[in-house]
Amino acid sequence: LDGEGRRDGPGTEDPSVTLFREYLRLKTVHPEPDYDAAIRFMERIAEELGLPMKKVEGHWKYDPFAAVKDADGNIYGRGSQDMKCVTIQYIEAIRRLKAAGKRFSRTIHLTFVPDEEVGGHKGMETFVKLPEFHKLNIGFALDEGLANPTNAYTVFYGERNPWWITVRCPGSPGHGSRFVENTAAEKLQRVINSFLEFREKEKHRLNISECFTLGDVTTVNMTMVKGGMAYNVVPAEMDVSFDLRIPPTVNLQEFEEKIKAWCKEAGEDVTYDFAQKHMDQNFTCTEESDPWWHAFSSTCKAMNMTVKKEIFPAATDSRFIREEGLPAIGFSPMNLTPILLHDHNEYLNEQVFLRGIQVYERLVPALASVPPLSGEE
Repeated sequence: LDGEGRRDGPGTEDPSVTLFREYLRLKTVHPEPDYDAAIRFMERIAEELGLPMKKVEGHWKYDPFAAVKDADGNIYGRGSQDMKCVTIQYIEAIRRLKAAGKRFSRTIHLTFVPDEEVGGHKGMETFVKLPEFHKLNIGFALDEGLANPTNAYTVFYGERNPWWITVRCPGSPGHGSRFVENTAAEKLQRVINSFLEFREKEKHRLNISECFTLGDVTTVNMTMVKGGMAYNVVPAEMDVSFDLRIPPTVNLQEFEEKIKAWCKEAGEDVTYDFAQKHMDQNFTCTEESDPWWHAFSSTCKAMNMTVKKEIFPAATDSRFIREEGLPAIGFSPMNLTPILLHDHNEYLNEQVFLRGIQVYERLVPALASVPPLSGEE
C-alpha cells in the first residue's frame, strides 16, 4: 500500500523504492535493535553488486555467541566464565553421578533463576521468600565464583554490600555572569571531594597490604552527575551518584554516619537517598570445625586443589541465600584462567571446563553426604 492506502500494481513500483521500503521494515531501533537483520540485508546487497564487504565488530575476536573453540582449546563466548560454564558443569556432574547409580542421604537441587546481573529482584531475591523455596529444606548452597589466573581456586564465603547513593545539592540559582553565593556546584564539589578522598584512602590500604584483597576494602566510584539547563544559568540543584561496595567487616551504621557528616560539611540542605542499600553482613563459616566447610575443603585437599578464601568483590545471588541464614559458598572451578567476566573475548579453556566437572563430581557427593546437623528436620 502507498501512503494513501492505494495498492501498487504488479511491476508498477521502482525497484529502488521497493528496496528502500524493505530496508525501512528492519527494526533497528533501541532498546532492542535487530542489527543482525540489517547486516544480513547489507551482505545480500554486497553479493548482488559483487562488492567486497567487511564487518568491523569491535574488540571480540569472534562472535560472542558463536562459542568458537580455537586451536588451543579456548572456547570464546559471553557467559563462558560468567556463568554458563558452571550451569553445564553442574548438569554433567549430576549426569555422571546418576549414570553410576549414586544415591545420597541429602537431596540435591539444581536451581536456575533469572536476573542475577540486574540485581536478582525477579530471580533469587523473590524465590527465597516463596513457599517453594522453603519446602526444599536447604542445608547448604553452592553459587558462582571467579576465575583465578594462578594454580589456586578462589572460594568466596561472603560478599560486600552494594550501596547505590545519590546526593542532592540544592543551591542559589542565578545568572551565569555573576558570583552567585551558596551554589549547588560548590556543594557538589565538596561532596565529590569527600567521597573520592575516602576512595583514595581505601585504594591505598589495598595497595600497601599483601593480605588485603578487593573484597576486604570499600570501593567508591562516582557514576552519574546531573544538573543544569543552560550555559548561562546557575542551577538550583545538582546531583551526584556513587556506587559503593562495603565489606562485611565494616560497621554499616557508622559508615552511614560518615556519609551524613560529608553531606553536612558540604553545605545546608544537602541530602541523600539510596537506590540500593543492602545491610546483610552474614558470611559462611570457613572453620574446619564446620561440617559443611570441612566437607568442601577436605574434598578439595584430596584432589590436590589449593583453595584461596576471599570476600566476593561484587554481588551474586548468594547474598539472598545468606540473608535467609543459610551457608553458601561462591565457587567456579576455573584456575589458570584470567578473570574475564563481562570483558571482551571472555573465554574458558575446554580442559579447565572438563576438570571442573570432575571437581563437582567429587564435591557434590561430599556435601550431599554431610550427616544430619543439630536443628535439621
